Amino acid sequence: MPTNAPTAALADVTSSGSTLRRFLHGLPGVDAVGLEARAASLGTRSIKTTAKAYAIDLAISMVDLTTLEGADTPGKVRALGAKAVRPDPTDRTTPTTAAVCVYPDMVAVAKEAVAGSGVKVASVATAFPAGRAALPVKLADVRDAVAAGADEIDMVIDRGAFLAGNYLKVYEEIVAVREACGAARLKVIFETGELSTYDNIRRASWLGMLAGADFIKTSTGKVAVNATPANTLLMLEAVRDFRAQTGVQVGVKPAGGIRTSKDAIKFLVLVNETAGPDWLDNDWFRFGASSLLNDLLMQRQKLATGRYSGPDYVTVD
Repeated sequence: MPTNAPTAALADVTSSGSTLRRFLHGLPGVDAVGLEARAASLGTRSIKTTAKAYAIDLAISMVDLTTLEGADTPGKVRALGAKAVRPDPTDRTTPTTAAVCVYPDMVAVAKEAVAGSGVKVASVATAFPAGRAALPVKLADVRDAVAAGADEIDMVIDRGAFLAGNYLKVYEEIVAVREACGAARLKVIFETGELSTYDNIRRASWLGMLAGADFIKTSTGKVAVNATPANTLLMLEAVRDFRAQTGVQVGVKPAGGIRTSKDAIKFLVLVNETAGPDWLDNDWFRFGASSLLNDLLMQRQKLATGRYSGPDYVTVD
């Protein structure tokens, strides 16, 4: 899978802070009313039984099963890894999840837990979730995670620098992290709930892609407003337009607040109708979630048997 990098067509826009600002502020303004109306409209699409079964399995395969708590233990991470590899021990046809996502100090434990399964290990880094640290500290965080075996790095941008208009600093930091990742894929988290406006989310999306993000990600899941249909739709439009202009495909990861199968299917409709079917694959779309998987498993069994299982059918993470 190719590593993203600024393309020749857009290389000049990152040559200085002023040119980058002109480019980002020259992007079309977002029609907030239109964006929210389209996201709401797509969320009303009716998904029938056969398509629903396919969508549930697809959503399971796109989950980054996540634990990011101060109380995480090796035992909890091993249990999460086992669940990612075999989400439903009673049904071997259930897909594995895309990845498990943990803090850097738990990467080695997670890597051992999913060994041989194809499940990736993702690690948050760069002083997650606030991102308030010096660049050398952030890069050391990334290198430690990669050295421990992380296949993917989820970094947070410096929202303070972005909101102050210091776009070049944010760009250069992403570029440095991309280099520190080596072969690991890079997901760039914007914390959309702190960016205030849809215009800022569009600018952050393009900034992340210009700097070499493999994925752009809505949120840390640690603030009041995380992934929404509208902000995810906006980011899907950005990756679609970026590929049309550069030929480079970038993934999208909504995270935080997506808890039910119904919600997940709405997001898959957004993907298909906005970016297109090329993104309906866990190489290009992920859900950052912890509780979502349980509901997907419950709904999957309901489709198979016609009834819901008891509360002990799924593990409590």
